[in-house]
This record gives sequence, C-alpha cells and structure tokens, in this order.
Amino acid sequence: MATINAQNIVDGLRYSQENTTGTARFNAMSGAFGALGGDLSAIAINPAGGAVFLRNEANISAGVRDTDNETLYFGTFAKSLKSDVNLNQVGGVFVFDNADETSNWKKFTLGINYNNTQNFDNELFIAGNGNNSIADFFLNQAQGIPLNLLQLQGSESISDLYSYLGETQGTAAQNAFLGYQGFIFDPADPNNSNNTEYISNVAPGSFNQEYVLLSDGYSGKYTVNLATQYTDDFFFGINLNSHVIDYRQSTYLSEINNNQGSTVNQIGFENNLSVLGSGFSAQVGAIAKIADNFRVGLTYDTPTWFNISEETTQYLETQRTVDGQTSTAVIDPNALNIYEDFNLKTPGKLAASAAYVFGKSGLISFDYSYKDYSEIKFKPTSDPAFATENSFISNTLQSSSTFRIGGEYRLDEVSLRAGYRFEESPYENKQLMDDLNGYSLGVGYSFGNYYIDASFISTEQERQQQLYNIGLTDSALVNTINNSFVFTFGLKL
Repeated sequence: MATINAQNIVDGLRYSQENTTGTARFNAMSGAFGALGGDLSAIAINPAGGAVFLRNEANISAGVRDTDNETLYFGTFAKSLKSDVNLNQVGGVFVFDNADETSNWKKFTLGINYNNTQNFDNELFIAGNGNNSIADFFLNQAQGIPLNLLQLQGSESISDLYSYLGETQGTAAQNAFLGYQGFIFDPADPNNSNNTEYISNVAPGSFNQEYVLLSDGYSGKYTVNLATQYTDDFFFGINLNSHVIDYRQSTYLSEINNNQGSTVNQIGFENNLSVLGSGFSAQVGAIAKIADNFRVGLTYDTPTWFNISEETTQYLETQRTVDGQTSTAVIDPNALNIYEDFNLKTPGKLAASAAYVFGKSGLISFDYSYKDYSEIKFKPTSDPAFATENSFISNTLQSSSTFRIGGEYRLDEVSLRAGYRFEESPYENKQLMDDLNGYSLGVGYSFGNYYIDASFISTEQERQQQLYNIGLTDSALVNTINNSFVFTFGLKL
C-alpha cells in the first residue's frame, strides 16, 4: 500500500471533462439539445427533455472513432492513429399520459439511459533529440534519501525492498530505488550508509528519446430520468446519475545518448496505471415554450462526487559501459502498488439554451454552458499533498464556456442535420491547452415505428504533453483530431 498520493491536475481534468457521445441525432447537431428534448441523449443535457417524448421509445447507438495525434518535440514531427468501436448509448423512455384530461399536469415520463461521456482509447508517440535526460527524474527524487534505504540488505530481493519503500516512504523513494539499482546515479560518499547526495552517471548533452503513451477505457453515466409536462408550455425534469470510470494507461520512454562522460547510455522506463472509479451526480432542468415556435431551456448539474482507486507497476532497464565492458541491468520489481482510495469532486455546470422550430420542416438550436474547472478538488483536503495540488489547480485552471449550435431540416421521412461546437480551454494559459473546435453532420430516416440515424463528428484541439512532472519536464506540442461515426437504431412503441 503506497502511502503518498500521486494524483495531479491531469487526472482531475481527465475525469472532469465530458464529451458525451450519444445518439447519432444528438451528435449530428453537436449536442445542441438543451431546449429541444425528445432525444434520449438530450436527457443528459436537460432532464426536462424526457417530458417532450410523445410515445414510448427505445434506441441503441454504436460508433467508430479515430484519434489522430500529431506531435512536435524539439523539431521532430511524429504521428500516431488509434481506431476503436464502442457503445455510445442505450436506453428507453416510458410515457404515462394523465387520464384526467382537465388536469394541467399532462403526463409523466420515466427514462433509463446510458451515455458514454469519455472515450479514453488513445495512442501517442513522441520522438526527438532533447537536452534533458530521464536520469534527472530519478536523480531529483533520490536527493535527500539515505543510501541504506536504496541498498538491498542480506537476502532481500528487489521486490521486497521496492514494496517496503512503497509502504513506508512513498513513490519518490521507489523511483530513487529503481534509479540506484539501474546505476543511473551513484552516491557522493559511497562509504557512508547515511549519504543523501547523489551524482548522475549520465553526462549532459543530447538525448535521443522516444515516448509512447497507450491508454484505453471509458467513463460513462447511467441515468434515471423523471420528467413531467405542465400545461402545453412547461416541462420539468430531474436526473439521478451514477458514474463509472475504467481507465488504463501505459507509458514507455526509451532514451539513448553518446555523451562524453556517460557510463549509462541507454534507459528504458515503463509505467502502468489502472484506475477504477464510481460517482454520483444529479441534474434539474426546465423547458418553456414562450411562443408557438420558440422555446428556452435551463439546466443545473451538481458537482460529481467520485471515489477512485488506483494501481501502478513499474519497470526499468539500463545499459552501461564501464572499463570497456557493456552490461545490461533489468530492474523489474514485479510488485503492484495499491494506493489508498481517494475522493474527487468535479465541478458542476450551468447551461442555458434556446431553439426555434420551423413547424414540421426543421429547427435550429443553440446551447451555452458554464463550468469552473478551478473548483476541482481532491479529498481529503486535510492531506498535505492534496491541499498543495488543489491550490495549484485553483491557480492554473479557469472557468470555461461551451457554445453549441445545431440544425435539422426534414424532407418527408428524411432528416438532414449539422452542428458546430466551441469549447474554451480549462487552462488560464492557453499554450498548455487551446480551445476546442468541432463540427458535425448527419442524416436520419424514419420508417414510422422505427428509425435509423447516422452522424459524423470531428473535433480538433492543441495541447502540451509534458513527459514527466519531475526531472524530464520537457513538453511536446500535440494536435489531436477526433473523428467519430455514430449509428443509431430506434423504436417508437
């Protein structure tokens, strides 16, 4: 059981941002459904949308997603592509009309729906000749740690000492142990077991580096929707949401140098992370028809409260040359670090929307939402590491506005759709992550009691990918384009 938490701003953002990939109709209009309703994924935007349904309905949506990453690292360009198939949405809604036709409460609806909120499948490749070494990652964490904590005692194995350091000292000591056993650095005073100062065996210069990040998993939201219609003009709803996180990430850095004075010329460093989480949130919303063809919507999303567990493993391999003899050191602790569970509160959201319906021929819709990412909080806040990270998040992140616009035009049984999405960066410094832009297209065909929809959506965003938080803190510029094709089959009962 590791005693020191390693969570940071990147983890907080990963589970705070949503990219709801629901029905094909929802995607085709870039999610601009807050004042419309009548779509199972629209319920995730405004729970009052459940009361807009006229008949019982059920559907299922699946998609194909391509993630295209282009990276620039010290003047070297690299590219990677990841494709996957996933379940975007499945659900149904049941409509109960009020038998009392004189009542102002026209109907009540019950909806149950699942929406994929984030797809974590990704492949990132970074390559170039940097001027900082991964050796600095290990060296910086070793400074101040007594030498006797890094040396094997008696019959003690690599796995034994690595696990002991995780239980008593934390991840920094484990990293220092890997570096020492891999000969990346030596003690300044090797004859003193209490030595706390270390010297790198990797000389300054140029370093040929290749960095690979592979991730997969998802975050999803299971929703129970309760909604009602009052008169012909007002719709109200509430969502109770259960959230899940399943995330896995593996990184590998390969570094080679021919610098004069280096005894260690090759380093391979692997880190693996597995995350499981569950959470809860609620939403309340309303839609009002303020004219025959014009309607507005308002929604409040509470913060989401997550409980998260993490596990990690590590592996290090080095090659060194001493007195003309080359040898390889493999340090594989074969040990699983199980971190103490922690809590994460992601920020709430306020959304307003408006839509104009052109009779039965089409519509245009606009959504605006506001979310303050500086409110991300790791808990317990009494934990010094969490308190420091929360303060950093508060000073680094900002509120973000999202604008969505979508339209639909109907030609008998055929519907043509399009949309645009703009989302501000959650960072105060947009060089760390730029704004997101996206557009969408789609088509649908109604067969009466069932329908088929298809959509294409594309988003693009630039950001900086920092290799490590300590030592090797160089960043690569990453431009990511996500393209998704979504297909929905639905029934009206």
